[in-house]
Amino acid sequence: MSAPAGVALHLSGVVLPEGEHRDVWVREGRFTFEPVPGAETVSRGGWLLPGLVDAHCHVGILRGGGHAEDLSQARAQALAEREAGVLALRDCGSPVDTRSLDDDPDLPTIIRAGRHIARTRRYIPGLGIEVEPEDLVEQTRVQARRGDGWVKLVGDWIDRSVGDLAPEWPADTVAAAIAAAHDEGARVTAHTFGTDALPALIEAGIDCIEHGTGLTEELIGEMARRGTAVVPTLVNVENFPGFASAGESKFPGYASTMRRLYANSGAVVRAAYEAGVPVFAGTDAGGGIDHGVIADEIRALSAAGIPAEAALAAGSWKAREWLGLRGIEEGAQADVVVYETDPRNDLDALRRPRRTILRGRVVG
Repeated sequence: MSAPAGVALHLSGVVLPEGEHRDVWVREGRFTFEPVPGAETVSRGGWLLPGLVDAHCHVGILRGGGHAEDLSQARAQALAEREAGVLALRDCGSPVDTRSLDDDPDLPTIIRAGRHIARTRRYIPGLGIEVEPEDLVEQTRVQARRGDGWVKLVGDWIDRSVGDLAPEWPADTVAAAIAAAHDEGARVTAHTFGTDALPALIEAGIDCIEHGTGLTEELIGEMARRGTAVVPTLVNVENFPGFASAGESKFPGYASTMRRLYANSGAVVRAAYEAGVPVFAGTDAGGGIDHGVIADEIRALSAAGIPAEAALAAGSWKAREWLGLRGIEEGAQADVVVYETDPRNDLDALRRPRRTILRGRVVG
């Protein structure tokens, strides 16, 4: 089913997260609770959920390596997210300039972090901008201006000279880069698997940690105190045993570290949530993860020990608020997914969207 832009719509159902049965109208692409004469009823009954968010993905990075040579591949990835009920994406780094996709009314909102900033020869080749520490601050400013309010640092990666994960940047350089991003009005996030890079990043006032499998009790407490978020990407953490096996012959220390991090990953997520750290759902789609698997990530957060409704919030209304997007409220952009059963009690319902409305248009 598809409805053209500008058509007034009417829905009724249980509006989440409040849980009240209400009538909702869409006029000129925005929600209203005031009746709109002549509106087309497109959904009756069910549960109305603010559009899902994939808070960590990569539009334009292809499964198996490389990146999209034309935007049709990137567009297909964004469409796969939309089919899964994801109506907003935080793109945590891509070598592909996807900005022209913003004009496509069928695609989710994309909030970009520019390109990854990594140390020279200390990341996946061709994926990020590679610099030495003396150039990190300048490049951080460049990516802050290219992104949509976010910058992505690579905080740690395997250091072949030590055979294990190690920080990419000196602590003072990290602090200066994060301060520069904040001066540009951007928030900063960082890829980290291990522990050693985390103290400097958190102390410097970073806004978010991606993956965060190396978080300790002390670091979690400091993040909670500061309000630093984490996006655990548990569906990608499932690949850690494979990473360990692939690197074991050359780097046995790295392999051991990755297996340990994998074994503790669920407990880390649970501890972060219980300490009050903001936790959000992101899949790391692009590269080794297919797009459109946000339901798997939300279920993984729940399996790690986060209550089902909180896991759902981490991929819907709480994530939208964190990214500056609104829910189902008067005057908000009309992004909503309707489910037959209550997804707060049945996370499997997320696999079966009944109706999807993006920017006030019925797209599914």
